[in-house]
Formats: sequence, C-alpha cells, structure tokens
Amino acid sequence: MNETRGPQRRRRADTRREILDTAIEVMAERGVAGLSLSEVARRVGIRQPSLYKHFASLNAVYDELFREGAEQQREAVARALRGRAPGLPALAAAVEALGRVAMAHPVHAQLVAWRPVPEFTPSAEAFRPSVELVELVRAALHHAVSAGELRPEAGSDAGVALLSIVVTGTLSQQLANEPGAGYEGGRFTSLLPQAFAMFVRHFTPGGEQPCPGSEPPTP
Repeated sequence: MNETRGPQRRRRADTRREILDTAIEVMAERGVAGLSLSEVARRVGIRQPSLYKHFASLNAVYDELFREGAEQQREAVARALRGRAPGLPALAAAVEALGRVAMAHPVHAQLVAWRPVPEFTPSAEAFRPSVELVELVRAALHHAVSAGELRPEAGSDAGVALLSIVVTGTLSQQLANEPGAGYEGGRFTSLLPQAFAMFVRHFTPGGEQPCPGSEPPTP
C-alpha cells in the first residue's frame, strides 16, 4: 500500500507544479490579473473540476504563487547577506539580489510587489516570508548602523520603508517598461546601484538631514 502511495504522491505533486507553471505562463501573456483556471486546465490537459482537486479556487493559485514569490525574495536576500561582510557590503548585495530575482521571476515579483489582482489578499502563511524578508533587511541596516556606516534613523520604520521604495520603485519601472530586459541591461535596473548609493548618502553620518518622520522620537 505504501508503495502505491509514493508514486501517487509524486504524480499529484507533479500535476500541482504543472498547474502553477502553466498559471505563470498564462499571467506572463495576459497580465497577472488575467489568470483563468479554465485556460490553465486546457493547457495542462485536464478538466477544470479535476484542477480543483489541487487548488480550491483561483485565489488559492494566486496565494501559492504569492508565497513562492515571497520565498524567492527572502531566500535570495538571505544568501546575499550570508555571502558578504555585515554592513553596507551585505546591504548592497541584498539589494542586487532582489533586483536579480525580480527580473528572473517577473510574474512572481508583480504579484508580490504590486497587488494587481482585485479582491485578492495573501493569506498569513503566504505573507510570512515577506515579513521575514523585512526583518532580514532591518537587521542588515542595524549592522550598518552599529558599524557607524549609517545613522540610526536608517534602521527605523521610515528608513526600512525608504529602502523598500528605492528597490521596488526601480523594479516596478523596469517591469512596466522593459519586462524582457536582463538585470544588467535594463534601463532602470542598471541604475539600482546608483539609487542605493543615494539612500546610503542620505543616511551617512554627518551627511544629509533625516527625512521627515525618520527621526527617533524625542524622549
């Protein structure tokens, strides 16, 4: 009996993966909000009711792809941080990693960053990797602050948000205008290191003044 379950489990996992890969293919062609389960079922070669054995609804497919995209970003940043000295070198590597993973997986990146699907909200489980990603970035900012490379405000909520704007804003421009370009050749992604350098200059000790709202509260 166990010998039968193993192959069945693998076939089910393979079909589930094929459904997700086909959904990505459809979204790449029609836009993220243009996903149709009937079209996915047709391309996979199964009846739509059979598809519901793997995913209960359209939003369940979106939720799984959101989780995948968030995990891709979290793992890319975690690897980048492990491979560099703490502080600005690690932060710069993390920013580049986010850019590269977004260009390698543009559908996932749009789903995670843009929320383009009406009435879809990721589940807490799917959203968890995004929360963990923010904490990785926050910790990296605090390392840079502890090393004297950045002012304390860089590690505040406003500082984290500003870095997010720098990265996701650049990637949004790239995906909206040149979605097929590579990371290095993209008109906007090629400027991401300069955008990050502007963030660093803003928070360099003795440099520019803090942005409104990023100052620590007055005791």
